Amino acid sequence: MRRRLGPAALSTLAAIALAACGSSSSGGSSNGVASKSPDQIVSDATSAVASVNSVHVSGKVLSGGQNVTLNLNLVNGKGGKGSMSQNGLGFQIVAVGSEVYIDGSSAFWTKFAGSAAAQLLSGKWLKAPATGQLSSLATLTDVSKLFNQLLSSHGKLAKGKTTTVQGQKVVAVNDTTNGGTLYVATIGKTYPIEISKTGSDGGQLVFDRFNQPVSLTAPANAIDISQLK
Repeated sequence: MRRRLGPAALSTLAAIALAACGSSSSGGSSNGVASKSPDQIVSDATSAVASVNSVHVSGKVLSGGQNVTLNLNLVNGKGGKGSMSQNGLGFQIVAVGSEVYIDGSSAFWTKFAGSAAAQLLSGKWLKAPATGQLSSLATLTDVSKLFNQLLSSHGKLAKGKTTTVQGQKVVAVNDTTNGGTLYVATIGKTYPIEISKTGSDGGQLVFDRFNQPVSLTAPANAIDISQLK
């Protein structure tokens, strides 16, 4: 393809990651996380998502003047599926095993791959290795890689208030160096419930539907990316 796909989307997630980190039921007993240090809260959230079976991730972020939205269902160890858009140019994505598939609008393909590729791919899926040119997008559909990206890099942390976010009882962890807040569930598993950040690289990501069934099927008759070289 004439232009690379994906890095802008991944860098956007890295930006909102607070350079920090952000369902369980709102009922039940406290899991005790609210009494821990901010670093231990982040550690507990990281451990919780490492063993999750599936999760839904949605939200909107702004990075470098680019508006990016995402709506993804991820299955741990298998892949994921959903939709994304950048400045209104949308595409569908499915990742299964070692392959990633993209189905974009004509405007999307013209912008990122050129007019010739747009004509070829109109109404069709593009197939590529998950470790190849579309690896940045494939990372977004990998539960472990995505959460490691979101939860690992942060500045000085400070514990915030306990509150309710997305209908969940949570404790806030603020990144006082880079800005942004991670909200972790205080009932049930210590899942991250939301990440929010203000400013030019801000936005909001919400995590829910933990461990709900998600079926993944590779699209049929996809065009291999090697045909576009």
